[in-house]
Amino acid sequence: MSRRPVDIGDPDRLYTVTGGRSRTDGNSFDLVTLIVAEREPTPGLQSEHVRILELCRHPTAVVEIAAELKLPITVVRILLDDLLATGGITARHPHASRSAVSLPESALLTEVLHGLRNL
Repeated sequence: MSRRPVDIGDPDRLYTVTGGRSRTDGNSFDLVTLIVAEREPTPGLQSEHVRILELCRHPTAVVEIAAELKLPITVVRILLDDLLATGGITARHPHASRSAVSLPESALLTEVLHGLRNL
């Protein structure tokens, strides 16, 4: 079985979709960042922007948006950056890892490790 390349979009189309940009303006969207549309699509919006607003009526992960649009993550991040700048979406970033206070004691982790090794 042969594997398909990840970035299968036509380079000319991707260039057009992003307006020639290859990077976002600084807003980083993790693959699991949830995107929520804050408004309905308006006339004159780029078709990919319209599709994102439609998809994100309910919280939708960036990776799901990319899969639905059949676009590379980098292109989707640029499109999301456009919508974020205009207030069309909000982003719910994943929570940072737990604080050290809420992590299990190292003694407990050591006991679990010994138990697993003994299996």
